[in-house]
Amino acid sequence: MKQIRSLFMGMMIGVMLTSACARFGGSVATATPAPTVMPTAAPSPTPPVAVPVSPVAGLPSGTDGQPWWNDTVFYEIFVRSFYDSNGDGIGDFNGITAKLDYLNDGNPATTADLGVTGLWLMPIFPSPSYHGYDVTDYFDVNPDYGTLADFRHLLAEAHKRGIRIILDLVLNHTSDQHPWFIQAEDSASPYRNWYIWSDADPGYPGPWGEKVWHRTGWGYYYGIFSDRMPDLNYNNPEVTAQMDEVVKFWLTDVGADGFRLDAAKHLIEERALQANTQSTHQWYKQFRPYYKGLNPQALTVGELFGDSPAILASYTNGDQLDLAFEFGIASAFLGAAQAQIATDLYGTLKDSYSRLLPGQFATFLANHDQNRVISQLSGSADKAAVAASLLLTSPGVPFIYYGEEIGMPGQKPDEDLRRPMQWSAEAQAGFTTGSPWRTPDSNYALTNVAAESIDSASLLSHYRALIALRSAHAALRVGSLNLVRANNPGVFADLRLSAGEAVLVLANLTQDPIADYALTLDQSALTPGAYAAASLMGSGPFARLTVADGGGFKDYKPALSLPAYGTIVIQLQK
Repeated sequence: MKQIRSLFMGMMIGVMLTSACARFGGSVATATPAPTVMPTAAPSPTPPVAVPVSPVAGLPSGTDGQPWWNDTVFYEIFVRSFYDSNGDGIGDFNGITAKLDYLNDGNPATTADLGVTGLWLMPIFPSPSYHGYDVTDYFDVNPDYGTLADFRHLLAEAHKRGIRIILDLVLNHTSDQHPWFIQAEDSASPYRNWYIWSDADPGYPGPWGEKVWHRTGWGYYYGIFSDRMPDLNYNNPEVTAQMDEVVKFWLTDVGADGFRLDAAKHLIEERALQANTQSTHQWYKQFRPYYKGLNPQALTVGELFGDSPAILASYTNGDQLDLAFEFGIASAFLGAAQAQIATDLYGTLKDSYSRLLPGQFATFLANHDQNRVISQLSGSADKAAVAASLLLTSPGVPFIYYGEEIGMPGQKPDEDLRRPMQWSAEAQAGFTTGSPWRTPDSNYALTNVAAESIDSASLLSHYRALIALRSAHAALRVGSLNLVRANNPGVFADLRLSAGEAVLVLANLTQDPIADYALTLDQSALTPGAYAAASLMGSGPFARLTVADGGGFKDYKPALSLPAYGTIVIQLQK
């Protein structure tokens, strides 16, 4: 399996990495995977210790005692748009199965696949909408995507390749066409109390000023997102019991590896308080032992849009969710790439890392609700490459939205953020032989997987090189974060330390080479002494580093010049 790229892979990927980074930072070399590095202490401040995750036979736990997801790069897929296997214009499970070798072929000796080891599938349940976030049956799959047998086959083939799959689970609400809600409109129905009702309109708006109380012939019902999406009533234990059965079905009967929890902070309202309530936290505290009892390695990652690291930490401190998406870091990554200044990124990373459990947060650049990365970065593939470097060399569990690795554009409305994947310059971008549910973007003739796969300077090649590098080096996956000060605002640098490995990362955010720079670190867990600097990514040779007492260094300049939009990754060897 290719759950973690092995040390053997570290030797095999050298040639591919060298050509892949010709455009985005020079050549790449593969250094000894485990140099002699002597960390003396954990960096300060030290967040609290996470609840340990027990191993499950056949699916190994992660590096240095971390959960498996810290060794994973996830890839978010909108099934409808990924690949159509039967010509009906709609992507399907069999289409994903057909493209698994693009994502990860399961062979650690090959380098032509993307190398991801986790998939997040947007909702796969029956739904009246194209997006699927209003569910009508939690125990089946959308027939547009195939059958439950097709999904089981996809899951089995993914697991063979070392790829885990998590499902987008919409706990907060159902469709107004769900049989539960249709019956609940009758005030005498046993399902009435499965939803939230009021005889009169309570009058308060939602968190964004939206209308949340919707009228029917049987009173007003609450739906925070839409009148088509009535909220479930988790104050009713029958609802919790039913959703427990849903979770059990997908984890134990089907074998999924976990869930992305949509609208996680809105689960239980306390009248006009409609996000992050104590009732919601208490529900998750009861939910965690339930799903961990079914599968100790099952993953939950919550969508907590717009919340601070302190609020994220209140969910991920070890007794509720495993991870939460860190929207602030995503914004800071893109902001640094667009503005070509690292200042705000330093502050954001420092704040998040000091508040959250080590590595127990999900990082990304953009998702299905946001304008695509390259559209936020003025259409620049160079800026998109820098953003990818920041994402894939930083702490946390990275998630990549499908198509970002080739630079697919997309701006609101939402349907245009979710266009068909651009596989080739053939008709309909190689997505379907039929009429696609949504027309591919007009740039697919130039921006597509086939073209970028044979271009060593392409964005896709850069993503492949970064993922391979992360997979081969524990410091990039599970290492601590030590922010390194650069005296040039166009340079970002950090030091990643794991047990036995030290890696220094530099990114030139600007369009010009930078020769006037120097790096300073006050303290770290490195032992004092001289270190050789071996190139993992970027053109060397690099200057030796002398570490002072306390693990710090001053005015270090590893390379005479940093290439424009370049990424340099150095392994420090004592």
